[in-house]
Amino acid sequence: MRTLYLAVDGGNSKTDVVLGTADGEILGFVRGPTSSPHTIGLPGAVEVLGDLITAVRTDAGLAPGTPIELAAYYLAGADLPIEVRRLHAAIGAQCWADRTIVDNDCFAVLRAGTSLPDAVAVVCGAGNNCVGRAADGRTARFLALGPISGDWGGGHDLAEHTLRLAARGEDGRGDETRLTRVVADHFGYATMAEVSIALHLGDLQTTRIRELTPLLFDTAAAGDAVAGRLVRRQVTEILAQHRVAATRLGLLRAPHALVLGGGVLRAQHPVLHRQVVQGAQAQAPGVRVSVLDTPPAVGAALLALDALGTAGAAEDKVRATMAAAEPGVSVPRAA
Repeated sequence: MRTLYLAVDGGNSKTDVVLGTADGEILGFVRGPTSSPHTIGLPGAVEVLGDLITAVRTDAGLAPGTPIELAAYYLAGADLPIEVRRLHAAIGAQCWADRTIVDNDCFAVLRAGTSLPDAVAVVCGAGNNCVGRAADGRTARFLALGPISGDWGGGHDLAEHTLRLAARGEDGRGDETRLTRVVADHFGYATMAEVSIALHLGDLQTTRIRELTPLLFDTAAAGDAVAGRLVRRQVTEILAQHRVAATRLGLLRAPHALVLGGGVLRAQHPVLHRQVVQGAQAQAPGVRVSVLDTPPAVGAALLALDALGTAGAAEDKVRATMAAAEPGVSVPRAA
């Protein structure tokens, strides 16, 4: 009988679930909405995961009752040890597999990005987070609870600050910036004052503020000083996360990998990417920087295979298969 595993990468915007065999075959791959308990609560997370696991078993053509040896869940919102324990207890109670592993989704990014045992991953997507691991099994992580734990950065913060700088540049409280004209034009208004009023009255949905992040990078690349300062603030935050994690693990002066993940970093905006790479190499001369070019679900699958003890023989097969894979089923978010 084949040994089967489930691997889950649950981010803030989507959840990918893979069902595979210990020898590297991918049998099913599905995608659904966020499973972060910070966003939808613990019961909501379990419900989303249950729907997706049912879907991936169907996608794989698995007969009802076929046992699964291991399920590895790497989830946004699994930040504190108590959160990991609660998730483990709630998920394990569903008996979806004989064994259950739960940890933060940044570890899936890290494993997807490198096979090196000494490594750090910085994820800059909607928000920012960072984890690291050393060859001896030690890990480094941050609380990652948002502003209350000192966090700043990522697409949402950058977009909100872009809006703020554009408004202040117009009314004189801030420095003049091309962001004022760029943001107003983007939303189809003549002035930033009109944009602010439209957002306040609901004529312009606040969710559209998130559209401003790419405009920030374009404006900075065009030489705008105000936009450039905001991008440098993001660079400083990314480098601080790398520096602290690498220092905790004794890697700052040793050879190690730095994996850059999340939508903001994977886009490799030149004005951001160049400064991050140069800064990382300056503070850690032995670092090898790479940008994640494969789905984090690959990392979740490889971590499951690590736990099964078969990753060495199966890793290349998993990476090759997943590089060409598309999720077979999209599961809508439960009401």
